Amino acid sequence: MNLRALIVDDDSSWQGILSELLIDNGFDVDTASSVDEANAALKANSHRLAVVDLSLSASDHHNQDGLRVLDAIRHLDPNCRAILLTGFATVEIAVKALTDYNAFTFLRKESFKRSEFKEVIQRILVTAPKTDEANASPLNLKPDPVTPAAPTPKALVVDDDAGWRSILEDLLSDSDFQPVASASFGEALGLLRKDKFSLAVVDLSLRDGQNLDGVQLLKITQGHHIPTIVVSGLSEPEEIQRIYAEHSISTYIEKQAFDRGAFKRILAETKRSSQTPDELSMLTDREREVLELLAQGLTNKEIAEKLVITTNTVKRHLKAIFEKLDVHTRAAATAIATRGK
Repeated sequence: MNLRALIVDDDSSWQGILSELLIDNGFDVDTASSVDEANAALKANSHRLAVVDLSLSASDHHNQDGLRVLDAIRHLDPNCRAILLTGFATVEIAVKALTDYNAFTFLRKESFKRSEFKEVIQRILVTAPKTDEANASPLNLKPDPVTPAAPTPKALVVDDDAGWRSILEDLLSDSDFQPVASASFGEALGLLRKDKFSLAVVDLSLRDGQNLDGVQLLKITQGHHIPTIVVSGLSEPEEIQRIYAEHSISTYIEKQAFDRGAFKRILAETKRSSQTPDELSMLTDREREVLELLAQGLTNKEIAEKLVITTNTVKRHLKAIFEKLDVHTRAAATAIATRGK
């Protein structure tokens, strides 16, 4: 018996495209054009996945009936994993769909690629569905093949270019990381919510150079204290300096000057830094650099000159370091930094 999928979209051409892709992947497909039709389909059958358009009114681009459908899926078909696919959603709506409505991921129609959609389908298929009670029987799916018996540090790769994703995944695997790839802000955000990562490799422009969605991800990885490497086609010095100053990234690599050997050395350094004592593991790579220079006796001005940042940025890093290490003086922070050396 085939798995079943639900498509909720008021555009018949999109229903046709998505139906073709899902049928090719072994699904029986139900379609709906409205909230009421979607509710009826959800009550009639269980579904492994659903693809839901945000706006279900051709005359009203502000319509967000798709969120009502996501809410219905949560209550009527909790084992169903939902993909929000739309041409009108903002980053804020994507976050809302993922956090408040438990969508699996978020894809944009304007940058839709069949190969990437199939990758998302496969990721859903290797994710075991929830079961309501111990007696509930999950669908007969293959076990997740990427879950290792021994813990391997996971690295999130975020790039909308399939070629670059492949290169980065190969290099990460060679460096004993377990790469998990995504092509969009929404998909990456979903992965960050569901899993723990030891490293993130992020491109800044995730929609064919039309925006800087990756910068939004830097804020999130920074908040989770995930060491982050930027690999980007953007090469303006002012922008690079701003990214370093505002987001405490580990390294900024320009794609035009990318070197595999240098990238692998950076990965090795990142892995070594993740094995620092527990007190220091809370610090970002940039904060550890500041602390190391502080321990060498450098002043704020000298640290700023060494790292090519402003003295105000140094002060902000020191404030964060003191809070994380629970100290109040430069001497106390230096003592922790030099402990065991």
